[in-house]
Amino acid sequence: MSKNTQTLDQEAVGTYLRDHLPGFDSDFEVQKFETGQSNPTFLLKTVAGNYVLRRKPPGVLLKSAHAVDREFRVQKALSNTEVPVAKMHLLCEDDTVIGSSFYVMDHVVGRNITNPAMPDLDPATRRDVIQEMNRVLACLHQVDIKAVGLSDFGPPGNYFERQLGRWTKQYRASEIEVIAEMNELIAALESAMPADDGQRGLVHGDYRIDNMIFAADGADCRAVLDWELSTIGHPYADLAGVIMQWQMPPGDEGRGLAGIDRAALGLPSDQAFVDSYCQRRGLDGIDGFGFYLSFSFFRMGAILQGVLKRAVDGNASNPERAIKLGRFVSRFARSGLDALNKNA
Repeated sequence: MSKNTQTLDQEAVGTYLRDHLPGFDSDFEVQKFETGQSNPTFLLKTVAGNYVLRRKPPGVLLKSAHAVDREFRVQKALSNTEVPVAKMHLLCEDDTVIGSSFYVMDHVVGRNITNPAMPDLDPATRRDVIQEMNRVLACLHQVDIKAVGLSDFGPPGNYFERQLGRWTKQYRASEIEVIAEMNELIAALESAMPADDGQRGLVHGDYRIDNMIFAADGADCRAVLDWELSTIGHPYADLAGVIMQWQMPPGDEGRGLAGIDRAALGLPSDQAFVDSYCQRRGLDGIDGFGFYLSFSFFRMGAILQGVLKRAVDGNASNPERAIKLGRFVSRFARSGLDALNKNA
């Protein structure tokens, strides 16, 4: 058994888990997932079964970023709801074990879809997968946060006002060069901020098809992954995040649906997806959706700026991919301005 596998001390992990996780095998293999830019993620393969370990990255980190403790808490809280999540086993907040906090959960077997166009699937299956995405999102936003013990999982007040302030600070802390479009977008969002409509619930923060595990032979969702950005906030942020992703260019980098004939592929239009979501939640519709979409473009641009900064500082989980993603920041800013202008 090798001692280190990239950024994981396998010997230290094995010693800790044998003492704290009942049934954990003494011999195991480690495989690092290429996905998971923010928190390095590893598959632990044992004879009895497989686990997944997610850890904070090493190095100096932005305040409130890489919150694996929050990821663990929210997934554990959702274990008995209609939102599918992996089974949580343990959280280790002792940095002396492997150098940073980590948690261990079950490895969920199934299909991870990285391309929303789903070229390998037939139109009927594509339609069913997207409808399942819609159903799970509506279920998430109807979770009773008090009943699952998450009432204190986020502060009160105007969610979008708070988030704009937070991500602007994060962006400034990661800024490498001046990007005029991002500065313009920040100012425009501040001016267009809507009044708080009172909606408050659990939001995922990065709800995308590639953060979900589906049944290997069907469209049922087995687990929603990557809860680092989850909080108590406004549900339209998650919904707009889905639409934002689809408006990106298709392919491995953009992972969007821009320019694709969705009807021919069995995929819904943006509006059809929003309408289905509203129907599931009993809403008449959403006024001023362009603001929420614009905010989603801004926030993702700020996130990618942080990914790029970690690559420059030598702390990225996948440096080459981090640099590629960082080149999208100005494009996200321009898309955010377009969404806001269309909403005017």
